[in-house]
Amino acid sequence: MAEAVKWYRKAAERGDAVAQYDLGLCYECGDGVKKNLSEAAKWYRKAAEQGHAKAQCCLGWFYQTGVGVTEDMAKATNWYRKAADQGNANAQYILGLVYADGAGVRKDKAEAIKWFRKAAKQGHDKAKKELAALVGE
Repeated sequence: MAEAVKWYRKAAERGDAVAQYDLGLCYECGDGVKKNLSEAAKWYRKAAEQGHAKAQCCLGWFYQTGVGVTEDMAKATNWYRKAADQGNANAQYILGLVYADGAGVRKDKAEAIKWFRKAAKQGHDKAKKELAALVGE
């Protein structure tokens, strides 16, 4: 894996968003490098700023949980929304949870249902469960 990290880094430093995301993942998991969550956040941010939806979702999670960055639910929601708007089912599901719980936003059942429905249409099982629970209320 260390050899792969070397190539990811070269491509990431040249601005390749996929390589930046992959390098962030390596640092998050400690694959081929020493685990370093702030370094993971740095590479996710670079990819996210270029519109990489998975990196946006990961960065949202980092901001929501305070992993590798200072916890900031407004920034988390912003990154989740960017990924969700691109069709990332996991980000859509998490946005549904954010609105259902009122986590850093005004609690909004209709908005939660909207995001759960989008994720459920893509086959996201947890979103299907949440949607069923909310619609059944």
